[in-house]
Amino acid sequence: MKLVVLGLSLSSSWGNGHATTFRALLSSFARRGHEVLFLERDVPWYAAHRDLPNPDWCRLDLYPDLPALDAWADEVAAADAVIVGSYVPDGIAVGRWAQQTARGVTAFYDIDTPITLAALARDDCAYLSRDLVPGYDVYLSFTGGPTLRRIETEFGAPAARELYCSVDAAAYAPQDVPKKWDLSYLGTYSDDRQPTLDKLLIEVARRAPERRFVVAGPQYPGAIDWPANVERIEHLPPAEHAGFYSASRMTLNVTRADMIAAGWSPSVRLFEAAACGTAIVSDRWDGLGNLLAPDREIVLADTAEDVLAALARDTDALGRAARARILSNHTADHRAAELERHITERVTAQREEPVDA
Repeated sequence: MKLVVLGLSLSSSWGNGHATTFRALLSSFARRGHEVLFLERDVPWYAAHRDLPNPDWCRLDLYPDLPALDAWADEVAAADAVIVGSYVPDGIAVGRWAQQTARGVTAFYDIDTPITLAALARDDCAYLSRDLVPGYDVYLSFTGGPTLRRIETEFGAPAARELYCSVDAAAYAPQDVPKKWDLSYLGTYSDDRQPTLDKLLIEVARRAPERRFVVAGPQYPGAIDWPANVERIEHLPPAEHAGFYSASRMTLNVTRADMIAAGWSPSVRLFEAAACGTAIVSDRWDGLGNLLAPDREIVLADTAEDVLAALARDTDALGRAARARILSNHTADHRAAELERHITERVTAQREEPVDA
């Protein structure tokens, strides 16, 4: 089939988790024999940090503004499926254009579902509106569990389907590198994640000055008081992620408040770290135990004491168990097959709909 995706970014992973998610999913989808066109808004903050300007498994085109999308109208109309992603600039107008232009299946891929639904409830979502939701044939959700039912009943989606992030198993694998850090964290600064990072990494670093820590990611305020044993890396391109995780005895997973409240919202970093065989310590949320078994494949922590105790464990055994679980269920190949099924399901449903007399 031919798939057109209008997403936040494919070319740049700077300050967002969307690019790595799309790269893993769509490269695997293309390997299944499908044709992919990705349309990305050309914005200066990504233009200055492009780490995949020319993917060899899909066509990537940049457009300067909303009216310029008309140049791709014929291709969108001819596509078997068109996906609009969350956080796309002018996403409401882009979504309306896609629904009016496409003749095949239309889908919204929400990599930020709890944040999106909270914003929709307040009527201040910048990239999706309530009236657009029923117009998408399928709502592909980063969040599973009870949220799927809510998307259908409260917001009117014809079909809400789980489509978690995933990992490119070829790009994320254990590397034979020296262990540089006892505990790492990789993520862009977020106000609602910072208290957990303070508690589960910065406080731990203060209490364990003999151990080594690192926080990688942009946009952290200059006022943060980093302990001397916490290294800072401003930006870590995806090509260096596997080496980063492999150099970490453990890595920390921190979840945004809206996603904790919804549950069933795994971060792409969770899958990537596990695929590298790195032991993970995480905050708690409903559904996490369905992905990785607590105490055997992941450590759940509420306090600095919990993290200190985790660092004293056999982290190699935890990492091996997590890697085996993720490779058996959550690679990009698994997710691409799921996407194909979701699209095919909606194509079949459309063909079976009764024709008005």
